[in-house]
Amino acid sequence: MRQKRTSSVALKMLMAGTGILLVLFLFAHMAGNLKIFVGATAFDHYAHWLRDIGTPLLPHTWYLWIQRGALTVAVLGHIFAAVVLARRARAARPVRYAHRPKVQGSYAARTMRWGGVIILLFVVFHILDLTTGTANPVGDRQHPYANIVADFAPARWYVTLFYALAIIAIGFHLRHGIFSALRTLGQQSPRGERIGRAAALTLSLVLVVGYLSVPFAVLTGLVK
Repeated sequence: MRQKRTSSVALKMLMAGTGILLVLFLFAHMAGNLKIFVGATAFDHYAHWLRDIGTPLLPHTWYLWIQRGALTVAVLGHIFAAVVLARRARAARPVRYAHRPKVQGSYAARTMRWGGVIILLFVVFHILDLTTGTANPVGDRQHPYANIVADFAPARWYVTLFYALAIIAIGFHLRHGIFSALRTLGQQSPRGERIGRAAALTLSLVLVVGYLSVPFAVLTGLVK
């Protein structure tokens, strides 16, 4: 029992650690996306700069592939920890009541599962759309700004809608995840919980607004 409890703590630490890494990437990626408001030249220069990070020590685009590999490992570790912990939680409650009382908890906590599915689908589409260019109307790696503008054009409103749903799902996931990570890392006093909830809500809102500002700017003609 003690060994299982210890391994559960390790899984929670793994989940918190990989979650923090993914959150840092999301904010860094958001900051880069916002350069689109500076103009096509600045945005394209930023996108090409990403491919040159580490040169001449690293070959062209190697940094991006290293980053993608690290993020993939982090995502798999995050999912693995989440699945194992969820199964253990269900195994600890083997008896199902005929009239189970309503579970108290935030909307974010209750939607983590379907939110994760939407996020996974979004990541796959995002790679096909803006990484490989397969699903993008322009698909020109030399002109990332044009890819974004074509992607969220008014005629492709369904792409913007799916993007918005995915980002909102990430926001809910992030809100619950940040609060859970802070608790795992020791912030469990009443004051700490209040600070944790406020920080989680603030960070998730900043992320959602930052990411959604780009497609809606294109949709409304602010960016064209």
